[in-house]
Amino acid sequence: MLDILYKSIKHVCSSVISQRPTVEQETLQGRLPNHVKVVEVGPRDGLQNEPMQVETETKLELIKKLSQAGLSTIEVTSFVSPKWVPQMADHKEIMENLNLDDSISYPVLVPNLKGLETAVKAGAKEIAVFGSASESFSKKNINCSIDESLSRFKEVISAALDKGIKVRGYVSCVCGCPYEGYISPKAVVHVAKVLHESGCYEISLGDTIGVGTPGSMAVMLEEVSKVVPINKLAVHCHDTYGQALANILTALQMGVSVVDSSVAGLGGCPYAKGASGNVATEDLVYMLHGMGIKTGINLKRLIEAADFITLALNKPTNSKVGKAMSSRSSLL
Repeated sequence: MLDILYKSIKHVCSSVISQRPTVEQETLQGRLPNHVKVVEVGPRDGLQNEPMQVETETKLELIKKLSQAGLSTIEVTSFVSPKWVPQMADHKEIMENLNLDDSISYPVLVPNLKGLETAVKAGAKEIAVFGSASESFSKKNINCSIDESLSRFKEVISAALDKGIKVRGYVSCVCGCPYEGYISPKAVVHVAKVLHESGCYEISLGDTIGVGTPGSMAVMLEEVSKVVPINKLAVHCHDTYGQALANILTALQMGVSVVDSSVAGLGGCPYAKGASGNVATEDLVYMLHGMGIKTGINLKRLIEAADFITLALNKPTNSKVGKAMSSRSSLL
């Protein structure tokens, strides 16, 4: 009986996605991008806070499955000190054993020049630096002020560009901070502007604790886009308050065409115990395809990748689409 129900749900979902857009949808489509680049952060941001050490082979298999699903950008690891992030201690092994595909980017997070040097030796071709719009968050997360962090990142960005390595910039706490609460869009503008002018090809704006709404997202993006071109911006939304997809849609309507997400919604919010974290890639892709926006991603294979990692972690998916369409759902 469950198997019949599962097949029925999958058939209905597939039919909904493939239906020709209505006049109203076509009107909406006029304000949306034709294609969205999805940046998969599951192997790094999604796994970094897992309490039990995830086997290197499991991480590599996840990356492989995500590649086979059509993801063109997969953030694979972080070159931080194992003392601070034990889960990423195998960063060298990850890079050295990746089954590289020339059509896929494999960015890695680096905190400083030492991290950059190690990443380059391991074969990294693209890095990301992680700043914050909150003074308190910056001091607690990377032990320095915002301006001190930007000074450090300028050196990292310059050194990376000299080596022909692309650099992506992150700005955290763009809609709120766990310590300060409200964050002014002007604070976000300051950090994003410096990162962009320093040479970051793209700036990802992160709602770290998921408190943003379409209203606050629109106000923040309007201000930031005055100093950084909208086609150089991405959004990184957490779903703590169930606002992620609504916030992403708002960003798309304003011209953003790059969105970060995490397979199976991996990555909890450490500041809201029990709350969900990153928006699930499956939910994002389902929404985009339903609006006629191309991603190059095979949803079925994406769900298979999610099934693989949730089974390996022995935990349920945080994706609503995954729960509805996963082969594991018939076992629940």
